[in-house]
Amino acid sequence: MDSLTSPKLSIVTPTFNQAMFIEESLLSVKEQNYGNVEHIVIDGASTDNTVEILRRYAGKPGWKHLSWISESDKGQSDALNKGFKRVTGDIVGWLNSDDRYRSGCFKEVVEAIKKNPQSDIVFGDYTMMDEAGRFLRVRREIEFSRFLLSYLHILYIPTTSSFFRRRIFDEGNWCDISLDNTMDYEYYLRLAQKGYKFQHVPRLWADLRLHPRSKSIAEKGRVFQLHDEIAVSYSPLLRRLHSKLLQRIALKSLQTVARGRRCSEKLLRGYYFEQFQPVWRNRQAVGDSLKGN
Repeated sequence: MDSLTSPKLSIVTPTFNQAMFIEESLLSVKEQNYGNVEHIVIDGASTDNTVEILRRYAGKPGWKHLSWISESDKGQSDALNKGFKRVTGDIVGWLNSDDRYRSGCFKEVVEAIKKNPQSDIVFGDYTMMDEAGRFLRVRREIEFSRFLLSYLHILYIPTTSSFFRRRIFDEGNWCDISLDNTMDYEYYLRLAQKGYKFQHVPRLWADLRLHPRSKSIAEKGRVFQLHDEIAVSYSPLLRRLHSKLLQRIALKSLQTVARGRRCSEKLLRGYYFEQFQPVWRNRQAVGDSLKGN
């Protein structure tokens, strides 16, 4: 890290036709009140008023940290790579344009990086919100496990609350542009395979938005199919099974074990009690309301 006192944060936001959400993302970075930050937005030639919003904010006093481009690209992975290649900070965040950071996130990330000098990626917890930004539930996670990353039926490390050391990109690790779904899952598996270290930090860092146009919902079936294909491609055990049927059976068995391990640990830690208690109790438990973001 270049600076031990105030490391620079670079936030990369890929976007395409997300005008109804992007303003909240921009403000969630600005309102961190962290001086040493850059926010790089890569727009894929949106046809809504995304560009007008970006131009308006970038022209305001106090918004020198915001830079953006708008041009055709080959999808979200391509947009992310364009942003990652532009970063100049010590710590890099990946914030999709329909999500947002929670108040105090950046300061906690910096402290976590300082306390875990051996870690290359730190990831926190998050809340889920609906399309209108209303709180839905808390999502707590557990310590990093290579087994769970490899075989859980979903990616349990949220990109919206993940932060990377700059050296990951200096060493040429980019998203696979052939993937526009589950590129995050493949990316994390590849980083883990290369030996990069993950560290979970039990703090709420971001709000993840669920809405009908998000890929995880609109293309749910395709997402699960690609997830399984990637899981097989990165598993030496599964690749040794030459029968596709045996691969599917083995994968589903491993996913069941992984789900059981994760659920058991979350249950023992009381996470489900927090997640499913009434909304007003959850809001009280996690601190400031979403208005603070």
